[in-house]
Amino acid sequence: MERKLKIATIAACPFPWPRGTPLRILRLSEALSKRGHELHIITYHLGDTDTKVPGTIHRIREVKTYTKSSPGPSYQKLLLLDPLLAMKLMEVLRHNEIDILHAHHYEGLVVSALVRRWTKHPLVFDAHTLLESELPYYGLGLSGRMKKGIGRRLDSMLPQWSDHIIAVSGQIRDKLAAAAGVPEEKITVISEGVEREVFFPDHPVAASSCTEGGRRLVFAGNLAEYQRVDLLLKAFREISLRKKGVRLLIVTNDSFEGYDAMARQMEIRSLLDIVSSRFEDLPGYFAGSEIALNPRTACDGVPQKLLNYMAAGKPVVSYEGSAACLEHGRTGWVVKNGDIAGFAAGVLRLLDDPELAAKIGSNARQEVLLHHTWDKKAMEAEAVYNRLLAGRFVP
Repeated sequence: MERKLKIATIAACPFPWPRGTPLRILRLSEALSKRGHELHIITYHLGDTDTKVPGTIHRIREVKTYTKSSPGPSYQKLLLLDPLLAMKLMEVLRHNEIDILHAHHYEGLVVSALVRRWTKHPLVFDAHTLLESELPYYGLGLSGRMKKGIGRRLDSMLPQWSDHIIAVSGQIRDKLAAAAGVPEEKITVISEGVEREVFFPDHPVAASSCTEGGRRLVFAGNLAEYQRVDLLLKAFREISLRKKGVRLLIVTNDSFEGYDAMARQMEIRSLLDIVSSRFEDLPGYFAGSEIALNPRTACDGVPQKLLNYMAAGKPVVSYEGSAACLEHGRTGWVVKNGDIAGFAAGVLRLLDDPELAAKIGSNARQEVLLHHTWDKKAMEAEAVYNRLLAGRFVP
């Protein structure tokens, strides 16, 4: 019989919350809980209180001046929230018998590494991305070159603070092995999972929510700069000029204000439908759309939206920089980074060839069902825990 573990999950972010990092933490925690493990989730004061969370959630005290739910660091987050998170983690470890620490993203790693200097708990670092590529997209009052250099330095140093690394992609594994000098045997690739039952194309929720009228494209996700919504809008303008009756649905809980003027200047604002959505409503929006779009040009991991699109059986047009799990022409339509005309042409090709679009969507869904269920990801994480604990505590 497998040992049932007590796991402390460190989430330096709003939790739960409908975007990439918090969703990975939530779904992996749910799957681990179903397998009988006891979860303690240490996180910020912010989160969607309507979402059921597995195990016990431990929040830092409320910081009224911090209401940011979008991704990325801030000085208040680094200098106030993360120290509070370290204090909360220390409190949890004092009052609970915890077997292992599972820290998500770099801030979770730093918090956990500082605390475990006194507690000596084994530490797993879940690397969702690399700072060299992601940090330049955030403010912080520094130049892009400086942020890239800082990110490169942190990528080479911080991962070594953990006992084992879980990387969400082979690309992250390879870069960490090279940049941080981490032996490959200390890195396990556990990619993103997806809720296949939620995104099944014939799911009743999807069927009942399916909208009628015009041909529709869909983009779902936050509107952070790295999503390259600017490229999305430019490509959609090309599509709208060449094919009438096509609309773009943008499903996001972020404000569209930053892109509204751009859309109006390109004379496509009237062709955009901007809606906010709960995670549970996404299948309906996907079901009412023909093609899903992923304009992100750089992602060391796997965008959660991409797997959701695939699980819904949607053909995806994506830039190559964030299409690690797609095979061009078989499970998606992959375009050279920044090629706006090529992106538009890919969408038009699939709109004009419904048989090809349906085949790509079907192949994509089968790929997800075989390799990206959360139960499978929980089993892989469980194997990491057990190997690490055996190596650390068994003579």
